[in-house]
Amino acid sequence: MEQVPLLEARDIAKRFGAVVALSSADLVVRPGEVHALLGANGAGKSTLVKILSGVFPADSGSIKVNGVEANIGRPVDAMASGLATVFQDPALVPDLTVEQNFRLTDVDIDVVKGWLDQMGIADVDFGTLVRGLPLETLRLLDLARALAHDPQLLLLDEITAALPADHAEKVFDVMGQLTARGRSVLFITHRLAEVLRVCDRATVLRDGRKVAELEPKSGGEATLLEAMVGEEIKDEYQNPEQRQIPADAVVALEAVDLRSRGKVNGASLKVRTGEILGIAALEGQGQDRLFELLSGDRQPESGEILVYGEPMKARSPYDAIARGVVSVPADRLHALLPQRSVRENLTVPLYNRISRWFGLARDEKEKVADAVDRLDIDIRAQDQVRRLSGGNQQKVVLGRWLASGFRIILCFDPTRGIDIQTKRQIYDLLRELADQGHAIVLYTSELPEIPLVCDRVLVMYGGEVVHSQDASTATEERLLSEAHGLAGAS
Repeated sequence: MEQVPLLEARDIAKRFGAVVALSSADLVVRPGEVHALLGANGAGKSTLVKILSGVFPADSGSIKVNGVEANIGRPVDAMASGLATVFQDPALVPDLTVEQNFRLTDVDIDVVKGWLDQMGIADVDFGTLVRGLPLETLRLLDLARALAHDPQLLLLDEITAALPADHAEKVFDVMGQLTARGRSVLFITHRLAEVLRVCDRATVLRDGRKVAELEPKSGGEATLLEAMVGEEIKDEYQNPEQRQIPADAVVALEAVDLRSRGKVNGASLKVRTGEILGIAALEGQGQDRLFELLSGDRQPESGEILVYGEPMKARSPYDAIARGVVSVPADRLHALLPQRSVRENLTVPLYNRISRWFGLARDEKEKVADAVDRLDIDIRAQDQVRRLSGGNQQKVVLGRWLASGFRIILCFDPTRGIDIQTKRQIYDLLRELADQGHAIVLYTSELPEIPLVCDRVLVMYGGEVVHSQDASTATEERLLSEAHGLAGAS
């Protein structure tokens, strides 16, 4: 007898104004499996997850759980049906403590602590305000809260995108525990290596509808990519052309013995004009604080930052921007005005001084059009940037600096949670900018990206730079060993 699906969604449709997010999408998840939901940015993955989670209703279609029609109109309905979701952006209230957030959803705090202990973050202070915690920790807190509800189906929307390798392993362990008990996991990720490793089956969405249902391990990464984009992908990044940085290139940005409250402990670096400097590190090794110091978001306790040889005393990011040092943060929503249009988000830096307002209107359209064209930004929902896919939102953050100009750009995990085509567009842009003489510092949580786009790489451990090498020879194994503090690893 054929097994009754744990989840069966049929002909799901959703429209936001003129934008069709889903058109007759199907998804079937069996008991005891890890099922991948794949597709390029804008394919409808997150929209489908939000409908299954009761965040907003579908325009049409049906949802069954264990063969029974489920009327999911609110999050509480999804929870009652045995569905629990960890969203791409943590669903935690920033101005409440960790414990207050958990009590809002009426979960057993002891059960939450048990799951946190399994994931290696049992030392989280439940009295801490959520806004003071790093994104990696917020993701695992959200996961522990979902697990405390003992769901039949756990929906994970890009949870590993903000996690370093060691914490991603903890998530995979949790997934294995659930499926061993006959529970299921719906797993959204753009890291196809993860799909091949942990997923039993996959559904691929394109243009808001299902285009394929397959077993990842039998077809490999090439089959998944072809289904996602509708054509064969030639991977020109398998053997990227190595760029040669002249030995006499000017040092654009230099940090000398920076220190900050035990987070950064004497970190130093140099990045030259035309160079892309990669930073690799596991969670909590000071990389986020280092970027805050370089961008003017925090001031170092000691040490010095030099921009083209001149000291930079930045009291705020505005001071750094005035020196030509701009930043693309890890959380793109922190850099955007979500209720405003694409045009307004792209041109915000152009209006930072009243004296510059006059005359800007003449070339504003040209600057916006150029940024949209160079980054291929999808502007169908251009009236509100919050309606764009995650990849297009990240393009807007980058496009803002294309429109306004800069000399040095600090990119903190800029390709987190975006599809492979959009990643390549960002890789291409970064290389183009470097070729034009810009200096780029790039932190990425995806170590395989380092040799694809960077010229050199530094590894941080314990708030210090512990390793440096040419990026073209940087293997994932070597970077991981150094990131774990195993000096001299081969």
